[in-house]
This record gives sequence, structure tokens and C-alpha cells, in this order.
Amino acid sequence: MIAVGGKTLSLEDFASIVYKDSGVQLQAQALENVDRNYAFLKQFSTEKVIYGINTGFGPMAQYRVGEDKALQLQYNLIRSHSSGSGKLMPALLAKAVMVARLNTLMQGYSGVHTEVVDLLAELINKNVVACIYEHGGVGASGDLVQLAHLGLTLIGEGEVIYEDKVQPAAEVFAKLGIQPLSIHIREGLAILNGTSAMTGIGMLNIIQSRKLLDWLIILSSITNEVVCAFSDHFSYELNIVKHHKGQNWVASAMRTVLKDSKMIRNRNEHLYEADHVKQQEIFEDKVQEYYSLRCVTQVLGPVYDTIAHAQKIVTDELNSVNDNPVVDHHNQNIFHGGNFHGDYVALEMDKLRTAITKLSMLSERQLNYLLNDKLNKKFPPFLNLGVLGFNFGMQGVQFTAVSTVAENQSLSFPVYVHSIPNNNDNQDIVSMGCNAALFTKRVIDNTFEVLAIQMMTVLQAVDFLACDELMSSKTKAVYKAIRAIFPKFVEDTPKYKDVARVKQYLEQQDPLAFINDFVNVESATGTAR
Repeated sequence: MIAVGGKTLSLEDFASIVYKDSGVQLQAQALENVDRNYAFLKQFSTEKVIYGINTGFGPMAQYRVGEDKALQLQYNLIRSHSSGSGKLMPALLAKAVMVARLNTLMQGYSGVHTEVVDLLAELINKNVVACIYEHGGVGASGDLVQLAHLGLTLIGEGEVIYEDKVQPAAEVFAKLGIQPLSIHIREGLAILNGTSAMTGIGMLNIIQSRKLLDWLIILSSITNEVVCAFSDHFSYELNIVKHHKGQNWVASAMRTVLKDSKMIRNRNEHLYEADHVKQQEIFEDKVQEYYSLRCVTQVLGPVYDTIAHAQKIVTDELNSVNDNPVVDHHNQNIFHGGNFHGDYVALEMDKLRTAITKLSMLSERQLNYLLNDKLNKKFPPFLNLGVLGFNFGMQGVQFTAVSTVAENQSLSFPVYVHSIPNNNDNQDIVSMGCNAALFTKRVIDNTFEVLAIQMMTVLQAVDFLACDELMSSKTKAVYKAIRAIFPKFVEDTPKYKDVARVKQYLEQQDPLAFINDFVNVESATGTAR
């Protein structure tokens, strides 16, 4: 069980709840604080005009709502805004949204009855997940439409995902003995008004982005091995004079992965001190590798730094109060403003999406180098281990990698600057944060496909050279693990199931399982992860 409330919910905590079904336990003192906050709102709101309690919403706030209709107003808000369309979010994403909203409400500034957080915790622990649609949120006044669908679940209406099936919420609640939420004062607005959809999705994006970075460091290391690259481009001495944490982290990680490789060459031995080289006018080997091999630390370093910054910002948002108004029982007041605005998350998702697109571009360039015999002058065209001209090797899947990277490039247009006024111009500048987070997820999913194809290709390269015994212990462990699900092939067979299987493996398997001291480079470079 992961304690929620009273402390910062970390990325690791979040991952444990969403991916490992660790469950949540509401921290007792924080729960008492939520109760005191509700009691204050109940007393303070008597005979006062407070937005969303006895007024309409948005541009309709000028209209007073009578006390006899105040509770129905909250139900009307939830039902009217349950207007999402497009695809249903996968259960994993919807669960992330629920965890993010629970953590915000547990800050104790939302004026909700404890029944709300108790119910959210119960649903999370029983893996009853709200049906939330991708389309609908503009990311100011919060993720109104996505969170309205969460609200619809909480009042026992609409549908939920339970046991991998979409089922009526009322039926699942009755089956499990779950009591739907009853509105007390402002629970409808408190559920809808916040950034929890973009934040929940954003947290998962950061988790998966870290995996992509680790996998591409491994793939870059194997690629350097099979072409017998020189070691100086990831050396400490070369990288330390560039004062970027990310670059030095990537360089240190590559040294960790390749430290016992028998294939990486030392420039002193092969160029500086080799007598036969001194007599050559034209060198058989390239003195420097192509950029996609030689500039890994400079390309992936900014990706590392971007992920690290996004992690800080989105984790801060996860642990923030993003309601309006803010119910502050400590200062005995209610403050109206715009904490629901999603610009922080939207901007980080745009930057993260751009960084992951660049990561996919590096993967595709390394793939192209391995497949193009005119470039590498070492492998058969398309790493075809069969008969040239008769068999095709990895030729077909290269098209998939290239088209997928092209889609990533198209999706990298920033959403942060794509505001469209709406809501009778009440929301005249918006973040589009949920769109930004969802587009980033798509780019991440695409990039796992590209890395899967590169992984399949480097394994074929290893087998062409029969060099697995010369690889580093860490890259050899990866080679063996992937070969167990994707065997060496010579004859042509359909590859779409292989790509899907390797992609799923990369998504689900932690690369640190193979390189367990990979993470120790943090202390050496002074970076945090």
C-alpha cells in the first residue's frame, strides 16, 4: 500500500500504484485535514456568494442558484460535461487520472466531503476504472470533460472498465458493494476543476520516456560494438569538458554498459600507435564514426535533461492544489483564481514529445546505418542472412520505422501555443494540456515500435558476425533475452508479430534488470533521476 496525503507522492509511488496495483491508503492526518476543510466550507458558505456553490459556472456565474437547487447544480455539471468523444483511454491511463485526482483532493483545499476520497481510494484498490474519453479537454478550467467522466463514475452512472471489460457502473458498484457518491456541497466542481487528466497521463509518459532513453543507450552501445567503434566519443575526458549533466550521464551509462566489451576499440592502439597506419595514405577505416554513432551523448544528453525537468514539474503539479476556488481553512477564506490552468504540464509535454521524437530519429539513423551496406561496409544489405536478391532480411520493417518516425515529427508541433478561445470567451486562453499529454503518449508508443525494429536488427548483426562472446556482459544479457522471444531468422517470414512482441517486451521490461549498476552512474555525474 502507498500512503496518499500528508507527503509528496513521488514518481516511484505513482508507478507502483498504477503499474503494480500496490493500492492506496489514505493517510489519517491528511484525511482529518480534508474533513476540517469541508467543515469550514460548510460554515463559511452560509449566506455568501461563492462561485460554483450558489452561482452558475463559467460565463453563467452571474446567475444566482437557489439553495434548493444547489446540490442538483453539481449533478447537472457532471452530467452535462460528460461529453467526451473519440477513443476510450486505456485503463492504465484512466487509473493514472484517478490517482492524480485523489492526490490533489487529499491536499485538503477542495472543500470536499471525505466520502469522495474514500470512494476514489476504494475504486483504485478494486481496479474499477472510470471510462474516460480522449477528446474533450482544453486544459483550462482544468480537464473538465475528462474529469466529468470520472465524476459520472463516482455518482454511479455511465460505464467503468472492470476485469478488462466495459460495464455499466451501477452494475459493478452493486456487485462489489460500492456506494455511489452523494453530493454534499461542491463535489461536482471539485472533481472536474483541475489538471489531473493531463497530469496523470504526463506521469506515465515520463516513466515510459525514461525506459526509452535507457533502451536506446543499450541499443547505441550494441551498435557501437558490432561496428567496432572507438571508445573516445563516450569517454569521461571528452564529455566532462561539456558542462551538461545529461550528456555526462549518458556517457557514464555507456561506459558502464560497455566496460568489459572486447569489441570496442581504443584509438591509441589502433590509430595513434599502430605502425601500419602511419604508412597509409588512404585509411581503410573511418577515422571518426558517423554522427549517429559518435554523437550519442550529445543527442541523448538533452533528452535526459528534458525528462528530468519534466519529472520535476509534473510531479510538482501532481502534488499541487489545482482547483478553483481554493478553499483555505487555514486562512479562513476562499480564494478565486486559475490554479486549474494546465500550462505547466502542457509545455513540459510539448518539450518531452520533441525530445522523444529526436530519440526516435537517432534510433532510425542507427538502424539505417546498419542496413545500408554502402555506409557500414561490414554487413550484407538489410542484414539479409539469406540469399541476396532472393531473401529480404530487415528490408520490409525499415519502411515501418521510417514512416513511424515521420509521424512522430508531424506530431511534434507544440500544442502549448495552440490556444482556441471558447466557453463564450470566458476561457480566452487555454493550455490544451490533455491534448499535449495524449500526443506525447502516442509519440512514446510509436518510439517503442522503432526501437523494437532496431533491436531486431542489431541482433541479426550480432549473429552475422557470430560475436556474442565478444560483447560486454550487459549487452550479451540483452541479446540473449530478446533472442528468446525473437529467434535468428534467415528465410523470409511475416515480421509484424515479431515487432509487436519485441515492442511489448521493451515497454514492460525494466532495462535496469539487465544492467543493475546502470543507475549508479548518478552519483558519478552528480545528476538525479
